[in-house]
Amino acid sequence: MSSVIVGLSGGVDSAVAALLLKQQGHDVAAVFMKNWDEDDDKDYCPAAADLEDARAIADQLDIALHTVSFSVEYWNRVFAHFLAEYEAGRTPSPDIICNREIKFRAFLDHATTLGAEYIATGHYARIERHPEVRLLCGLDRDKDQTYFLHTLDRTQLARSLFPLGELHKQEVRDMARAAGFRVHDKKDSTGICFIGERRFSTFLAEYIKKNPGEIRTHEDEVIGQHAGLMFYTIGQRQGLGIGGRRNASGEPWYVTGKELDRNILRVAQGVNHPALFSSGLQAASLHWISGVSPAGEFSCSARIRHQQPLQDCSVTVTGPHSCRVLFREPQRAVTPGQSVVFYNGDECLGGAVIDHPVTEA
Repeated sequence: MSSVIVGLSGGVDSAVAALLLKQQGHDVAAVFMKNWDEDDDKDYCPAAADLEDARAIADQLDIALHTVSFSVEYWNRVFAHFLAEYEAGRTPSPDIICNREIKFRAFLDHATTLGAEYIATGHYARIERHPEVRLLCGLDRDKDQTYFLHTLDRTQLARSLFPLGELHKQEVRDMARAAGFRVHDKKDSTGICFIGERRFSTFLAEYIKKNPGEIRTHEDEVIGQHAGLMFYTIGQRQGLGIGGRRNASGEPWYVTGKELDRNILRVAQGVNHPALFSSGLQAASLHWISGVSPAGEFSCSARIRHQQPLQDCSVTVTGPHSCRVLFREPQRAVTPGQSVVFYNGDECLGGAVIDHPVTEA
């Protein structure tokens, strides 16, 4: 069997991943990654509690636990980009960059120095290795995480194991309970990768200067003030501070766009307002897991957010790192900075970062 180092986060998924690998007879060790130094507020970045859970899991499994900090790599490769995207009025997906740069690059390199043949994580995804390496959706479609893994390449995938790919989340929790892991019912993390579940607007304001401005309708009526474009995303309903208005429909208001040059936040009423829908998008930073595009033009399925049902679309490669995507059905809240990820059946082909929505006549 193989020498495997598991990324042990202190959560239930990585715990069961380690358990399964040990049961399969692999030579298993674990690494706990701590990549954010400012974790004094235990409500939002409970790194100390997570490390304690990871140690308890490692002790139960009788495996070595190494600790490592990639805080410099995280700041330079992930967080600096995260801040730049918000300053540009976009909404980035830090988990995607974190997987590419930290979990499957820095961690993989570190595990190699420790003598590991493979790394393993608790991601819900599958890897097919023959006749070539392919990334496949996890069998639990409600937990499938290929959206966050689409920037990996075949070299990284060839050195990775996803023990939970064939399992459903409830099966994983049942296994953890049967193994006596105290984390069997631990809540899944939903915060920023490695930073935790902080009050997002307060956290972001520590790094980016607020620049309040006008909230305007599509008829150009000023109806309020925003706190700074960085705090809003396309399709957002909550936190707009727009109360009931005379001669308005009474439907909720939604963010439909940002005008960075004029510092204006555009809004419209109604969950299905036409301004929220686009027939396609232009995207950049195009990446194919195989290293090459399927074709210059082709049809496939795609999603523009995690867990969105797959949407039929056509893709036109417009440059070495760019593409244009047209959907069969109009898509709601196409958000610059988020990713569009492409699929052929169960296989994740790759993806790109959304630059802007487009509307075909």
